[in-house]
Amino acid sequence: MRLTEDRMYQASLEKDSTFEGTYWMAVKTTGIFCRPTCTARKPKRENVEFFLDTKEAIAHGYRACKVCRPLEKLNETPSYIRELLNELMGDESVKIKDSDLIARNIEPVTVRRWFLKNHGITFHAFQRKLKVNKAFKRIKNGESILDAAMASGYESLSGFNERFKNIVGVSPKHTGRQKIIDLKRIETPLGTMFACAVDEGICLLEFTDRKNMDRQFASLSKFLNAEIVQGENKHFQQLERELQEYFEGRRKSFDVPLYITGTEFQEKVWQLLREIPMGETRTYKQQSEVLGNPKAIRAVGTANGINKIAILVPCHRVIGSNGDLVGYAGGIWRKQKLLELEKAILF
Repeated sequence: MRLTEDRMYQASLEKDSTFEGTYWMAVKTTGIFCRPTCTARKPKRENVEFFLDTKEAIAHGYRACKVCRPLEKLNETPSYIRELLNELMGDESVKIKDSDLIARNIEPVTVRRWFLKNHGITFHAFQRKLKVNKAFKRIKNGESILDAAMASGYESLSGFNERFKNIVGVSPKHTGRQKIIDLKRIETPLGTMFACAVDEGICLLEFTDRKNMDRQFASLSKFLNAEIVQGENKHFQQLERELQEYFEGRRKSFDVPLYITGTEFQEKVWQLLREIPMGETRTYKQQSEVLGNPKAIRAVGTANGINKIAILVPCHRVIGSNGDLVGYAGGIWRKQKLLELEKAILF
């Protein structure tokens, strides 16, 4: 799939996110290079040139744009946010106030905006959810409600009960069959991903900028009759390690347990995806033929599109009959990069 310079320039004018990661536009008059989605004022066509990687742009004397920051991983969690998250994960009784942020030279408004943008809630609401997640697990493991509340930093049992019910949907004493789906942001070379897990395994892995991400969360929550709450899970560490090995070219298959949720047909389609060897691709038609229904091409494509576990259930290995890289919710550019990594295609 070869991009012309005119097409790349047009994509930059349109700030087309589907081209993220495929090229970088450098501006001759300013000496900077940008992502396709940069919001800075666009230069004239004759004043730009294009590069297929950032190293090439730097080698030609260009420096990274301060607006779109092309050297950073897409949607990467800022280091100061990661530090806050690690602190909260390590001690459930910790409560980080605005005054604490100011003492660390961190602007509370900046933190609030980041959490609203990336989690849909404020930083303080995020902390409350995290505390309830940990308390839920304590109670599930047989600890008393009072002890779980105290360990979470609550001084009032009634306040804890009310907060718990608002987040989990049931009171602490009715946690019996209730489930919580743990949520975590994971950094990768192709951008930040949301990972969700339950005791049985990973049940969601999606790039954070995936279209209709809210629908994926809603579908998962409804299927499992559980609330999605930020928190650690025993499977996340293995997932992060295996993803790192995969992106470094040291892993060809994944061993982390999966908990796949879908209809019988969808699960058959997703199982077929897992049987495509790394370094190979199949067409939607071939997939439908393997299923025993050559006319189910559209249904196979639809099932691929709603796959909740990217990379581990490799829907990126399915391409159009003419060889086009079509139909990837994480963006065609990511599909291309994944197939290049797996040496299934060469560009």
